[in-house]
Amino acid sequence: MSPKKAPAKKPVQAADAAPAPVNKKAPQPIQVLRGMRDLLPIDQSLWDETRKISESLAKAYSFDRIDTPMVEETSLFIRGVGRSTDVVEKELYSWETQGGENISLRPEGTAPVVRAYIQHGMLNMPQPVRLWYYGPMFRYDRPQSGRFRQFYQVGYEVLGDADPIIDAQLMVLGWNMLKGLGIDATVRINSLGSPESRANYKNALVAYFRSKKAKLSDDDKKRLLKNPLRLLDSKDPAIQELKAEAPQIVDWLDEESKSHFFRVIEFLDELGVPYQLDPYLVRGLDYYTKTVFEWYAASDDMELAQTALGGGGRYDGLVESLGGRPTPAAGFSLGLDRIVSRMKEKQQKQAGEAPLEYKPEPVLVFIAQLGDMGRKKALALFEEFREAGIAVGEAFSKANIKAQMEMANRRGAKWAIVIGQKEVLDGTVQLRDMDAGSQEIVDVKKAVHEIKKKLAQRLDNPPASA
Repeated sequence: MSPKKAPAKKPVQAADAAPAPVNKKAPQPIQVLRGMRDLLPIDQSLWDETRKISESLAKAYSFDRIDTPMVEETSLFIRGVGRSTDVVEKELYSWETQGGENISLRPEGTAPVVRAYIQHGMLNMPQPVRLWYYGPMFRYDRPQSGRFRQFYQVGYEVLGDADPIIDAQLMVLGWNMLKGLGIDATVRINSLGSPESRANYKNALVAYFRSKKAKLSDDDKKRLLKNPLRLLDSKDPAIQELKAEAPQIVDWLDEESKSHFFRVIEFLDELGVPYQLDPYLVRGLDYYTKTVFEWYAASDDMELAQTALGGGGRYDGLVESLGGRPTPAAGFSLGLDRIVSRMKEKQQKQAGEAPLEYKPEPVLVFIAQLGDMGRKKALALFEEFREAGIAVGEAFSKANIKAQMEMANRRGAKWAIVIGQKEVLDGTVQLRDMDAGSQEIVDVKKAVHEIKKKLAQRLDNPPASA
């Protein structure tokens, strides 16, 4: 019987042997995706303004909030927005799920709202149904000034009413929102008429541009074949020149569309809303019928004056095309990114050369503390003020009283409460009036009540400088 071989021994490494060198590079910081960006704290006050006025106007005009998913079936946008539009052909963020569903990030808000209107039986509610939304949209677009791949819109939709006063009221709503945000704007308006008159106009437009085909760019030649109305939106100087002699859709409108359009204009005249008739305004989505409109900022800067802040119109055939019964509807959306950009520019001009700075949320009361005992008591007192609904600030992680009082000043506190070891033992707090510079000792159990009393006195007798 042959002896068993002993297993080979692994070489023993000396305990003090140096480890093999590892060639590690410092990790590179991860950047935000192209076309996306962070909404930083310094700008949040401007975004808050847009949210507040959006909701305020929605209540004033009797719109109910709706939030649709950011992801929908791709077919919703193909059927709703239009297969030959730039949005569907070039700009959809689409993919197939593991379950084989074809889905897309929403590029606009109207089609999802109409889908929800049909799906949840809102056709059977008292009409019209007024819905509004606020949130992010997504388009794989070429990033440029004021245009991002994730962008934000507020939109208002009225479903179930064909009256031209609805069109006018939507324009007034959008104009009031821009005015409320400090933006002087005018609305450009046109009519696309019925699907039949639009089709007749499209034939006339194709015939005209075919005769000028030699002057068209490759992109515009494609538009001529697929979606000729989009030629009127082309920024090509050659098209801009050719437009001057192109047929105008107003000459192809049916009588009912003309009557509707003139009534819209009469309402705008009555309301004093500044508007311009634009015979070449067509919008970029296939679902529009009759009235279309866009808002532009009044500006000496030509680029700004030619950049739309939002737009909309009537889409009387969209509900039916998405599976509902024939339902007239109209709506609009505003591009919040461009609006906030205008607001920021205005803010910067008012600040002059000084750079804009982040300002923390103002408070009425600031609680400062000294020592471990003071910090514990201050922590509990903070919760008392918060539960009482009084705006309160703190800097519990800081031990230096001077640094805490500087923070109180930065936050615009009207009163500061200081708690140290002595105050804890005495069951009191120091209450400082930040404007008057006076100070008093108050029972800690009555601190909230004392602030409420002083606040009421200040409201009844405001300072002379107020």
